[in-house]
Amino acid sequence: MKLWTSTNWISTYENYTLKRGGLRVVYDKTIDEKLKNECKLFVNWIRKNYIFPVRVPVYIRDKRMLLCRDGDLVYGTFFEPISHDIEPYIRIAAGNFHEMSCSWGYENALFAILSDIAHELTHYYQWINDVQYTQERKERQAKYYAKRIINMYADIWKMKT
Repeated sequence: MKLWTSTNWISTYENYTLKRGGLRVVYDKTIDEKLKNECKLFVNWIRKNYIFPVRVPVYIRDKRMLLCRDGDLVYGTFFEPISHDIEPYIRIAAGNFHEMSCSWGYENALFAILSDIAHELTHYYQWINDVQYTQERKERQAKYYAKRIINMYADIWKMKT
């Protein structure tokens, strides 16, 4: 988990005044309560294991998909500010959780959404650590880390259930 535990961000932020750090999650009021509780457990586990030197809010939206600035429809987005004085944010689409649960099963639907969160958090770590890869390579890295994070969490989750 080298990228998620890297401290390269320290040199990036030497000349910036960090206003606040941490990981915050905001849910649309209509998000499924069971999903909301599972996301809270996942995020609490992440908070215990990883540092968030720059605050990053994660908005869990009751939408099937999200519209990006470039016009693409996606399940998750990471807003990467140009300036490190501005806080980033993440948006995750979870409005089709019930449909996904019915067709894929509860566990698969849950871990698809948690994987989206982990994927976008990888982009956060790329941003704070000033990773200079092509967009394609950043996406490959985000998929890789999302899978690793989810596999680690799944082991813990299965012990609790």
